[in-house]
Amino acid sequence: MHLPLAVFDGPVIWVVLFVVLLLFGGNKLPELARGLGRAKREFKKASDEVESEIHSAGEEDERRKYRQKQVEEEERAAIRAKIEAEERAKRGQDGKQN
Repeated sequence: MHLPLAVFDGPVIWVVLFVVLLLFGGNKLPELARGLGRAKREFKKASDEVESEIHSAGEEDERRKYRQKQVEEEERAAIRAKIEAEERAKRGQDGKQN
C-alpha cells in the first residue's frame, strides 16, 4: 500500500500532535524533540561519513589505476630501450663484419 503524503494535511497533523501530547505529556515533549534532533544529526553524520568513504575509495582506485598505467609505460619504455640497444649492437656487429 502506498499512501500519498497529501493524507498528512493540516487537520491530520493537529490530531497527531494532540495524540503525541496525550501519550507523552507536556514535560516529555522537549525531551522527545531533543532525541529526534540528536537522531537526525547522527543520521546526517553517518551518511556524510559513508559518502566520504565512497568518495575516498573512488579516488584511491583512480590513483591506483594511474600508478599502474605509469608502471606499464615505464616497463614498455625499458623494453623498447633494451630492444633498440640490441638492434644497435647487432648493426654494429654487422658493420664490422662487412
